[in-house]
Amino acid sequence: MTDGTAEGTAGARIRIVLVDDERMVRTALRVILDAEPDLTVVGEAATGAEAVSVVRELRPDVVLMDVRMPEIDGIRATEQILAGLPDGPRIVVVTTFENDAYVYEALRVGAAGFLLKRAAPEELVSAVRLVARSDSLLYPAAVRGLAAEHARRNPPAAPAWAARLTDREAEVLRHMAKGLTNAEIAGLLGVGAATVKTHVAAVLAKTGARDRTQAVIAAYESGFITPG
Repeated sequence: MTDGTAEGTAGARIRIVLVDDERMVRTALRVILDAEPDLTVVGEAATGAEAVSVVRELRPDVVLMDVRMPEIDGIRATEQILAGLPDGPRIVVVTTFENDAYVYEALRVGAAGFLLKRAAPEELVSAVRLVARSDSLLYPAAVRGLAAEHARRNPPAAPAWAARLTDREAEVLRHMAKGLTNAEIAGLLGVGAATVKTHVAAVLAKTGARDRTQAVIAAYESGFITPG
């Protein structure tokens, strides 16, 4: 399901696609998001399979993806979307429980974060803006908790990429895991934000991550960072 209402008017707006098998949920999300001057919903999908097609057609900035759906769930839909679009959208999976194993798997395959279905409207709006900027983690404490649980069940193995990080890059990665923005990291290290951005890019390249979330997941899974 797509619409063209934002064509030619979006400008600097963050373009969003909503994916949920419940129409009422999509409608409620659309009302909240379209009320913001910098956000616009450009399309919807009711299944994971439909989401892949809609996102590839519309190329939004952010996708709000229900994690449990018929045909193809949110995890597989996320994986397929990002595999087909190297510079794909930021995907936020929407879930009922933050400790859901589905959420962690979605993060591992490329989702930029997750959002609880009970989140307040202002949390929803803030989350969309944050992942669109992509300079911080969404709910870093929850990501750490998910990573800690995964590590308990799967003993980490030392990654080859760890030895390739410079001391400063390793320090930046640890700050990224705390959810700090580039500006905050720059303030702590006494360097410019542009320098931090360069370090973050190097961390992503060396860990093979698409974004900060996957880099942090890799750091916890490998034991490079120990939860606690």
